[in-house]
Amino acid sequence: MSIPKTIYVAGSFDTKGDELRYVARLIREHGLTAKLVDLSTATPAKDSDIDAKAVAGFHPGGTAAVFTGDRGSAVSAMGLAFERFILSCDDVGGIIGLGGSGGTAMVTQAMRVLPVGTPRVMVSTVAAGNISAYVGPNDISMVNSITDIAGLNRISRTVLSNAANSIAGMVRNRQEAGEDDRPALGLTMFGVTTPCVTQIVEQLRGRFECLVFHATGIGGQSMEKLAASGYLAGVLDVTTTEVCDLLFGGILPATEERFGFLAQSNLPYVGSCGALDMVNFAGVDTVPEKYRQRNLYIHNPQITLMRTTRDENVAMGKWIGERLNRSIGPVRFLLPLGGVSLLDAPGQPFHDPDADAALFEAIENTVQQTDTRRVVRVPHSINSSEFSSEVIRHFHEISKGSSHEV
Repeated sequence: MSIPKTIYVAGSFDTKGDELRYVARLIREHGLTAKLVDLSTATPAKDSDIDAKAVAGFHPGGTAAVFTGDRGSAVSAMGLAFERFILSCDDVGGIIGLGGSGGTAMVTQAMRVLPVGTPRVMVSTVAAGNISAYVGPNDISMVNSITDIAGLNRISRTVLSNAANSIAGMVRNRQEAGEDDRPALGLTMFGVTTPCVTQIVEQLRGRFECLVFHATGIGGQSMEKLAASGYLAGVLDVTTTEVCDLLFGGILPATEERFGFLAQSNLPYVGSCGALDMVNFAGVDTVPEKYRQRNLYIHNPQITLMRTTRDENVAMGKWIGERLNRSIGPVRFLLPLGGVSLLDAPGQPFHDPDADAALFEAIENTVQQTDTRRVVRVPHSINSSEFSSEVIRHFHEISKGSSHEV
C-alpha cells in the first residue's frame, strides 16, 4: 500500500502567514503536495488551501464554538476542530506546524491522534521548555524556533528551511513497518528490573518482536497507546513503578489512565509489581521537605529514589487492583514474594518485607478474581530466572484460545 505524500502546513495565518507560505513553498520544491491550513481564531486568511472557517466547522458545536472572541476558549476549540479535521482526511503524509504556545497547542492536538510513524514536525517558541504536554507518548519532532515566529529573517529562514526540508525527507523516504512475521509484545522495564526483562526477551525473541519501554511515565503511555492501537499481540507489564510517582509526587509519573487499555482491549496481559518500592525525584536537594527524613537512595547526581512505606504500598495496591478489575481480556498479575526490584533484595537498602507484604495483600484483596483475571503469588524475586519463566508460562497460558492467540 502506498503511503500518502501530502503534507499539511498548519498555523495561524493572521500572525504567521508569511512563514507558513515560505515553508509550503520549500516543501513543494521537493515535488510534494503541501496544503496550507489556517487556524486563525481572530482574522482568518483568504489565501490558505483550507480556511479557518472550514476547520472550525469540524467542532461539535460548529464555528460559533470556535470564534468566541475569547482567545483562550477559541484556541482550545480550534485545537479540537483541527483534530477532528485531520482525522477526516485520508491523504495525510505528514504535518508541520508553526506557533507560539497557543499555536503549538492547537497543532499538536491533531498531531497526537495520528499513528506512530506519521511524520510530524512542530516549530515552536516553547520547544526548549517542558514539552511533554504537547508531545505525549508520540514521535513528534519539536524544533526550537530560536527567534519568535514573527516575520522572516536570517535566523527564522534557516530554522524554517531546516524544518521544511526535514519533513519533506521524512515523507518522501518514509518506510513501511518492517517485514517481520513475529507478533509484537510490549514490555515495561526500569534499571532495577532489567535482569527480569532481559531474561524474558532472550527467551521470547525467537517467536516475538519484543518492544521494551522504559517506565519513565511517557514510556508506559507509549506502550499503552500502541496496545490500544492494535500494534501489540500482548503486554508483559512487569514494571508498574510509574504508579508510585503518580500517587506520591515523583518526577516520572503515570497518568490516571494507566492500565486504561485493559478496559478496551482483550489483549493477553501479564503484569507485576516491578519497582513499586521507589518514588523518583531529581537531585537530593529537590526531594520535598516532608520526605527528607525518609529512606533515600542517591541513584546518581540527577536521580534520588525514596522507598515506599507500608501505607503507600497499600494505597498503590488498591489503585492498581481497581484498574485491573476493569479488564475485559485475560489478565495475570504476578506477585514476586522475594522482592520487587534489585534494591528490594536481602541486604539491599530498600529491602522491606513488611511493605511488600502490604502491597501484595492489598492487590489480592482488591482484585475481583475470575477465570480470566487472576493474581498469582510467585515465591521468587522479580529478577530471578524462576520469576521470568513464570511470566512467560502465564503469558502462553492466557494467550491460548484468545482472539490474540500467538
